Amino acid sequence: MSGLTTVGIIGSGIMGSGLAEVASRAGFDVVVRSRTTAGADDVKAKVEANLAKLVEKGKLDDAERTATLSRIVCTDHLGRLAECDLVIESVVEDLDVKRELFAELEQIVKDDGILATNTSTLPVVEMAIQTQRPDRVCGIHFFNPAPMMRLVEVVRPITASDDTIKTAMEFATACGKDAIEVADRAGFVVNALLFPYLNNAIRLWEHGTATKEDIDTAMQGGCNFPMGPFALLDLVGLDTSLSILEALYDESREPNYAAVPTLRRMVAAGKLGRKSGEGFYRY
Repeated sequence: MSGLTTVGIIGSGIMGSGLAEVASRAGFDVVVRSRTTAGADDVKAKVEANLAKLVEKGKLDDAERTATLSRIVCTDHLGRLAECDLVIESVVEDLDVKRELFAELEQIVKDDGILATNTSTLPVVEMAIQTQRPDRVCGIHFFNPAPMMRLVEVVRPITASDDTIKTAMEFATACGKDAIEVADRAGFVVNALLFPYLNNAIRLWEHGTATKEDIDTAMQGGCNFPMGPFALLDLVGLDTSLSILEALYDESREPNYAAVPTLRRMVAAGKLGRKSGEGFYRY
């Protein structure tokens, strides 16, 4: 796989720890960088707790658990990523933050290292042009929770080389994922289809077509979806959902991507879903 052995992960949230677990279980050495020592330590603790559950369920033996954990190093120093063959950032979905991060990584990571973003919607080319190696930048979009979800969207900006995309695809496959190559367009495949659906579910509720509970029941029973749109919005986070819809609308100006008023008001009120304890449902 083009000599890829060491993977850097930036971010200490649920996705950061999930990426660390997936990559280390696949046999890669992993360096996880968080802004704080406490955040870095928390990543290792999350991975350890998740692996312990797998051991209890008989899905992982103790030797594999120990080996997986031994391949993960956590740090609060960006410089520790210098010798990584691939670095995947999973920080806040803010384009300015990501641009600044890629400009920093350009100065730190070895020249032949690949820089990747786990963004679900933002334009990858905007990050690529912050570097002197735009041909070595791509998107590698894992879905949450990364250890469970099989799909990875490998995003090709117009600047990326064939070798970069090939290596990214091989990495995702080595992690046991189903990798698809997608063009660098807002929302890629999944979110470009999913979020208009979620947005329209809120619109149906606004118009009084049915209760949110009945809309959820309808989509589970009528389409065999594992959860309804309102439960899914709460799981994703209403603020995240709003950001994705805004990115889709900014690129296309399609009316179907314009976030409905209820979603904006709920985010303004701090009702963000599961992570805040209340969204369309209470938790």
